[in-house]
Amino acid sequence: MQTVGVSARRIFELIESGVEEDDDNCVELNNVSGEVVFENASFGYTENSSVLKNLNLTIKPGERVVIVGKPGSGKSTLLKIIPKLYKVSSGRVIIDGTDTARICTESLRKHIAYVPQEPFIFSGTIAENIAFGNPNATVEDIIRAAKAAKIDSFIESLPDKYNTVVGERGLTLSGGQRQRIAIARALVRNPKILLLDDPTSNLDAETEKEWLRDLTEISKGRTIIIATQRPTVAAIADKVVVLDDGCVVEEGAVSELLQRRGLFYRMFASMVSDEGEVG
Repeated sequence: MQTVGVSARRIFELIESGVEEDDDNCVELNNVSGEVVFENASFGYTENSSVLKNLNLTIKPGERVVIVGKPGSGKSTLLKIIPKLYKVSSGRVIIDGTDTARICTESLRKHIAYVPQEPFIFSGTIAENIAFGNPNATVEDIIRAAKAAKIDSFIESLPDKYNTVVGERGLTLSGGQRQRIAIARALVRNPKILLLDDPTSNLDAETEKEWLRDLTEISKGRTIIIATQRPTVAAIADKVVVLDDGCVVEEGAVSELLQRRGLFYRMFASMVSDEGEVG
């Protein structure tokens, strides 16, 4: 395998250059355990609208938490305020006891990896796309991350293996393959907090089940927060949080929420009925 090309490094540098300047007194984040606390956190794109409203939520280190909600409920925004991609309008987001407003942005993001719903795959080799998450990654780091994301076997089956060039937006890859490359890109950073935005939206039911089994292994030793409109994803969750119109309306284990027959139950019943699993 060739070393990581300059294209990935340049793109990474461009993204880093867009980070807002921090206060001179910002603090470094070290020895992260992965606790995430939302304390009356609100966010709106304008003063007159709120996407998230007085959010109060505690996520313990190493927990797998699934945020479930319909489109527009605020679940993607919830993920984005953790690494300060969006800054809260009021309230606080706290990592390991420190308000993220006080944490140096670059230091914060060293410990957090965010995988969007539509992962960005650029025209370059698979190795470059994985190393996009860490331009200092070694060949061994890249392979280790690919194995953890369960994409190594596919890559090794290609004629040029990790040096295989993928086109812009990864159109030569399936949705599942793009997602796994994006996961490998996140894992090559070895984050303590992994944020996944609707990761199974492009997968069929059977592929989703396989992907969730693999995710259980990936989650070891880190906090994972998944935003999804597919309540079946909650099968792997230690805790499920249900959002509606920017507010937490339900929280608990899957079995508890199904027994309550609230919004989560209705979403779950509707989905499995549509897929022909009930009725």
